[in-house]
Amino acid sequence: MSEHRRKPPQPQGGGRAAARRGQSGSSSGRRAAPRGATGSPSDSYGPGSHGSAGEGRTYGSRAEARRAAQRGGGGRRRASETGPGSRRAGAAGPGRGKGRAAPPGRKRIIDYPRHDKYGWRRWVPSWRLVSGLFIAFFGSLVAIAGIGYAMVGKPVVAETATAQNNVYYWADGSQMVATGGERNRQIVSLAQIPEAMQNAVISQENKTFYEDSGIDPKGIARAVFNMARGGETQGGSTITQQYVKNAMLEDQSQTLTRKFKEILVSVKVGATEDKKTILEGYLNSAYYGRGAYGIEAASRAYFNKRALDLDVGECAFLAAVLKGATYYDPAGATSIDPVGATREKNEKRALTQMQDTLTKMVEYGHLDAATRAKFTKLPKVQSPRSNTALSGQIGYLVDLAKSYIVTHSDETGITEDELRQGGYSIYTTFDKNKVKALEESVKKVYKENIDPEKRPETDKHVQFGGASVNPASGAIEAIYGGEDATKHFTNNADVTGAQVGSTFKPFVLAAAMKWGVRDPDLDEVQAQDERTVVSPKSLYPGKNKLKIRDYKGDIWQNEKGEEWLQVNDGDVSYGTPPAYKIDLREAMRESVNSSFVQLGMDVGLDKVKEAATEAGVLESSLAGTEYPSFSIGTSSPSAIRMAGAYATFAASGEQREPFSVKKISSKDGTVFTHKTVTKQAFEENVADNVTDVLKTVVEKGTGTNAQLPGREVAGKTGTTDGNKSAWFVGYTPQLSTAISMFRYPDDETIKNRTFLEMFGTGGQKKIHGASFPSEIWADYMGDALKDEPAERFPTPEPIGQVVNADPTPTPTPTPTETEETTPSPSPTPTESATIPTPTQTATCEPFDFNCDDGDTSGNDQGGTDNGGTDGGATGSPAPTETGVPGNSRGNGNGGGGLFGGPAG
Repeated sequence: MSEHRRKPPQPQGGGRAAARRGQSGSSSGRRAAPRGATGSPSDSYGPGSHGSAGEGRTYGSRAEARRAAQRGGGGRRRASETGPGSRRAGAAGPGRGKGRAAPPGRKRIIDYPRHDKYGWRRWVPSWRLVSGLFIAFFGSLVAIAGIGYAMVGKPVVAETATAQNNVYYWADGSQMVATGGERNRQIVSLAQIPEAMQNAVISQENKTFYEDSGIDPKGIARAVFNMARGGETQGGSTITQQYVKNAMLEDQSQTLTRKFKEILVSVKVGATEDKKTILEGYLNSAYYGRGAYGIEAASRAYFNKRALDLDVGECAFLAAVLKGATYYDPAGATSIDPVGATREKNEKRALTQMQDTLTKMVEYGHLDAATRAKFTKLPKVQSPRSNTALSGQIGYLVDLAKSYIVTHSDETGITEDELRQGGYSIYTTFDKNKVKALEESVKKVYKENIDPEKRPETDKHVQFGGASVNPASGAIEAIYGGEDATKHFTNNADVTGAQVGSTFKPFVLAAAMKWGVRDPDLDEVQAQDERTVVSPKSLYPGKNKLKIRDYKGDIWQNEKGEEWLQVNDGDVSYGTPPAYKIDLREAMRESVNSSFVQLGMDVGLDKVKEAATEAGVLESSLAGTEYPSFSIGTSSPSAIRMAGAYATFAASGEQREPFSVKKISSKDGTVFTHKTVTKQAFEENVADNVTDVLKTVVEKGTGTNAQLPGREVAGKTGTTDGNKSAWFVGYTPQLSTAISMFRYPDDETIKNRTFLEMFGTGGQKKIHGASFPSEIWADYMGDALKDEPAERFPTPEPIGQVVNADPTPTPTPTPTETEETTPSPSPTPTESATIPTPTQTATCEPFDFNCDDGDTSGNDQGGTDNGGTDGGATGSPAPTETGVPGNSRGNGNGGGGLFGGPAG
């Protein structure tokens, strides 16, 4: 066992108890005598002894030492150091007397309250503390300003007008409407803003604009002070600050935070942007009243002119209006402030402010006194009007132009998204006077004849459509889209699904004159090359209920083996029996269906289709191209496309695509100019001979209602099977116009809407193209051309050979034959009561072209068209009968109903 683990020897005289008694009997308050001073026998034992006078006791084990510590006795610390009389007991103890309070153990960063002061002096901050806080405060401000300056972005002119409008112009350059964005704004470059306007604004708003740093410290202090005390926001900002404020469209709140942000941005803009850029941005973003944001919109709103054309007086006036249009618009703003914003008070204020601006311009050297003396009165301003009204025909016109831009984006370079962002000047082809005249003509005929209250069963849901195309350019000069673009959303000048009927026959005649009829003695391949061009004097059967044959003379049959008997309108046969032959001029004049159905079969329906598309009809609008009735108008081109196709005849065979936008510009200049592309669809003599035949229709045929005194007119009437649509398409050398009429419910909540019959509509037994459509055409064209000289059509040279279609006796009907005229795309009701009809079934589907639902056969039975019946289309295809009218918003696009095609 080690020495220090050995049990210490027990003291003499009583052991541990005696030791405790000796310890408890020691004197308090004094230090123990030095070791050995007492002369006790125990001292002779050395440091390990346990005498009562010893400095400390050595315990025999760790446990004993812990117990001693817990009792408060023993241990290495001297009792006198912790006793009541020691200095550690504190100044209040019974020791050696009072002592001072100890100083703080650790020095404070901010000595407040002050530790070395007493009373109120403890709460007075030292000069070191005050100066330190002052430096810290301004240092923080500088740091915050620096961070804010680095973080804020500069406004971009284009971004201040993401909601700017597109401005549409009439053909004469006058503004039609500004629309397309939430704000009436159109950005222009500084070069397009008169120097007088720039100087007027600088003189009135910020004469030191070109020298200052972009902010006005005094103005800022005044504004901050007033906002802090709850007063009104103060003006006096620089042009830079006002531009920045206008650009912060997302935050126009009058708060210190926004003001602080405005200051930072203004400083940054003033330091980094060219002054001309700032001025351009300000003039393009400021509000001038009348809903006009920016100088270009303001110029249009007040003076109906471009900003570039403003004179000095008008510039000074607009600079005055910037003070607040409510109180400076000469028209007054009594709806806002009936007392303070009257016309008289506003005129007085505006004149005073305008004169003050002119005076300052002279004072600052921007204007000479002689020029200033010319402008002593307010300029004449136009009456306020809505720049975004799309009611009436305007909405249809805008939609048509927008569609043209987007569908021709490869030419215009403008996508739909870019157009939606606005900022474009769009110059259309629409003639303001012609659009007005066409609308008035439709309203006149409607008011005089259509009465939905008196005849709800026949006159309700009557609609008209119309379009005029210039043959020399292809420009769409006028349209009638419906009653009101804000009430009736389908543009009736565009795709509706209404079949064109007999107005399709001129394309059959053009095909016969261009390619000719096939030789029945040749096989199909040879017959395509060996053809005979026909003359208008060619003879074709005009017999009613004619059995139609293919070019080889075989009776045509559909997929079910059913034969085709073509009826004429009114069940009338033309020509002398038994052959019933008439020439093609008479057949066109009287609109004889049987003649043109057989002619189409001889030429080939593929060539008829080609002639129509080359004239300008969209292929997507053609329907029933494999059936004989295709030649008499089962298709549904738009009014614009029909007017454009007839314009091809008017232009001696030169075809030009209808278009509605001739130029587009932005703030950067012209971005698109329409280039007319002309192609020779037909030889001049072919087109001129078609025109000559169509002149006969107006002079003494079904279209006599369309005559214009002193003018040559060519045209064709059209009525469809079931009397569900009626057309007149005609032209002079200067203008081609198509008018359509149909009944179709305008309520989109009605399910399975269909075209309705027009028997009895307007009090007439039956509606023909020779009735209301031709009346509208004549009334409108008389106004549209009143200021233009009368022109004559070219005199055609004789064309082709006189073809005499072989007379073929009609055999007696057999059980496999049918006198039904509609084994084509789908059955539709007709009026003929003399032709036997099969029993009606309920199993026909819309696309079952060979299904017979029991509708009576026949074709446009009823009244005559002033000198002859107007044949119509038989076998109108179900897709255009039952389909909802399309609305491509394009420029005369075909493709009606469910066969609707893309805009083009």
